[in-house]
Amino acid sequence: MAKAVNNMGMSIVEPHERIRFLSNYGNMIEVDANMPVTRYYRSGTEMVRMANVYLEEGNHENAFILYMKYMTLFIEKIRTHPEYSKIKSEVKILNKRIKDEIMPTTEKLRAKLLDRYQKEYEQFLANKEAEKARELERERQKRRAAVSAGGSTSGSYIPTNLHVQIDPNMQPSAPDLGLLDKVVYPNDFPTSTNRLPSSGLLLPGDFDKDSKPPSYDRSQKPQYERSDSLLAGSLRTVMIPGNTMEVFLQLAHNNTKKNIETCGILAGHLAQNRLFITHIIIPKQQGTPDSCNTMNEEEIFDVQDQKNLITLGWIHTHPSQTAFLSSVDLHTHCSYQMMMPEAIAIVCAPKYQTTGFFILTPNYGLDYIAQCRQTGFHPHPIEPRLFMEAQHIQLESQRKIEVVDLRR
Repeated sequence: MAKAVNNMGMSIVEPHERIRFLSNYGNMIEVDANMPVTRYYRSGTEMVRMANVYLEEGNHENAFILYMKYMTLFIEKIRTHPEYSKIKSEVKILNKRIKDEIMPTTEKLRAKLLDRYQKEYEQFLANKEAEKARELERERQKRRAAVSAGGSTSGSYIPTNLHVQIDPNMQPSAPDLGLLDKVVYPNDFPTSTNRLPSSGLLLPGDFDKDSKPPSYDRSQKPQYERSDSLLAGSLRTVMIPGNTMEVFLQLAHNNTKKNIETCGILAGHLAQNRLFITHIIIPKQQGTPDSCNTMNEEEIFDVQDQKNLITLGWIHTHPSQTAFLSSVDLHTHCSYQMMMPEAIAIVCAPKYQTTGFFILTPNYGLDYIAQCRQTGFHPHPIEPRLFMEAQHIQLESQRKIEVVDLRR
């Protein structure tokens, strides 16, 4: 839905230009007429959930980007979808209420970020001027030394503490946390939240002036490295409980004995810019030896809303084949990865005792499959590669997966 943008050097750009860059990135979202319109509304729900987490954690750039994407999608672009007229009126009303809630939050974030960027820009200019002064003094000292070698020199020198220090190891776009503390006040974004009826969305409060500021443990505050920014273009790490595959294979055992595929939805939450899979949701489904179709998607959505979960991919078995993505699997996963770039497809091949963790190749496979209009099993080119092993995953042996089995 959006191309990655490299944000290197943004800290030395004029503050208003930097805000425009951020806003433009937030506007980079397109509507694919071949994607079910309901998928966009579900994706919007999850955008706001992630934005709220970023807001609570103090990662204001990422929160701003996701709020902007949400408003761009549902104010400007969703109406172009051919199925827009089929959306239920109550869904549209709820969607408008969410937009009305996040608009003031987004504008407040814009003002806070502009203030922060201005301070960072002034810091950069002050440091640049101080470096010029030190360079001039070094040249003067060289000239004096050349004139009177070995003699004492009088004159002024620039003390090292004249300028505002910047850590030389800091990446160019990383904000100064001390400045951030001075700019962003906890009262402005209270952690108390309002839940919209039946939406499952936790939205920022109304900025009540009398609300008590939340306490922050500064030692636990996330570090703002370049990898923390959605602008960086890199995939966030997906954390997977170590027993996920074992548990899923047990759930699929009866189908596997009958040579029937089983599938499940991987869901979880965002924290500290990492995505944690916490649940497998097993929907009602119909399977064959080489395919699996979910049923009653509304039940999946209800579970996610009740537990405040975001979709992080899917998992399925190949009862008698190896672990790979078939042509049907590629199209299934495309809809997940277009909505969530980090979404993974886990394929369990019990006959061969292997597991694959796959994504579509971002530079080719995702676009190719998104533009492919064939259905059912059909041939795709082998080269360039359409899918690859996911490199942004990490297994956690200490955590256990939770299961919601809707087949029962």
